[in-house]
Amino acid sequence: MKAICATDLSAASEATIESETCLECLGRIGVEEIHLVTVIPSNVHAGMPGIDFEKRRERALARYRRVIEDAGFDVESHVVRGTPHRRINGIAEAVGASLTVVGSRGKSPLDNRVIGSTARNLARTTVVPLLVNRIERGADEPTVVREHLFQRMLYATDFSENAERAFEAFSYLRHATQRATLVHVETPKDPALPEGTDPDVRLAELAVELEDWGIETRTAVRQGDPADEILAAEDEYEPTTILVGSRGHSRLRRLLLGSVSEDIVARADGNVMLIPPDRTA
Repeated sequence: MKAICATDLSAASEATIESETCLECLGRIGVEEIHLVTVIPSNVHAGMPGIDFEKRRERALARYRRVIEDAGFDVESHVVRGTPHRRINGIAEAVGASLTVVGSRGKSPLDNRVIGSTARNLARTTVVPLLVNRIERGADEPTVVREHLFQRMLYATDFSENAERAFEAFSYLRHATQRATLVHVETPKDPALPEGTDPDVRLAELAVELEDWGIETRTAVRQGDPADEILAAEDEYEPTTILVGSRGHSRLRRLLLGSVSEDIVARADGNVMLIPPDRTA
């Protein structure tokens, strides 16, 4: 597997790269090659007063590269200009990446933007699975909030086609997952499930699949606003990562779950992994 690691060279994005445990987790799920991507916004130029980012960028990327190589990965670096989320998506497609990793907090000294905005844009547009790695808020030298990326997973499902696609990620996440909580949120805003569908039964069937892989699994059906209830479940169960599909199969589900995934990216305490729909379907 190949992974994109998007960095704006901020202390927050550096925390992801320099976390030995996070890198080990990526290795466990089959990542062998990491592409470091730095995007320089089009309105930032080398000759701008007070901005000496070229040398600092070279030094930082060289340091990141050493850290990742020492962890056993092959590394490629890409420095490009343009709109961050568009260029990140473009490189992910070009290299055939299976995962994009981006830090969720921190102000970039390159473009003076909050990297969280790039994470939210990627949540709407990502073409490959997206892992939003939560970084400490308000710390001068932040660290990752949950080092063990996939150890405890909270999988949220509306039983849509894309939610099923998200569940399939356990085929490789299972190598780093010890416990999983499967959650469905019943809401009046969501279209009714097919007649005869019992959420408890459906969740139990999914739980059996994970337990066959040796993953300790529990299930929960909640009622209310999807984003609020998923985040409440995060508070209750304390997963290291929330796993969710970024959109559903119908137009209404795409609008509904799309906004849910963006809310979760913005508000979750821990990491969030979003699985986009199959673009070939």
